Amino acid sequence: MQAQELQNIIAGNLNCDYIEVDGDGRHWSAVIVSPEFEGKRLIQRHQRVYATLGSRMHTDEVHALSMKTYTPTEWAQQKS
Repeated sequence: MQAQELQNIIAGNLNCDYIEVDGDGRHWSAVIVSPEFEGKRLIQRHQRVYATLGSRMHTDEVHALSMKTYTPTEWAQQKS
């Protein structure tokens, strides 16, 4: 799997204002900004992203994914 493909899978199943994915084909890191994260705890945000990947996490197609998840407001604060 390529970074763009993984990015497209996540963005296709989650309303993202911004997404950046990097990795080596098995181990990935992502920055994801979504209004769907509003009012959610960190674990709930990560579970929501994992849900976009479906069986890809269980079949080891995506071995590991570390994430930084932000709401649009949090992201704007990070950028300033």
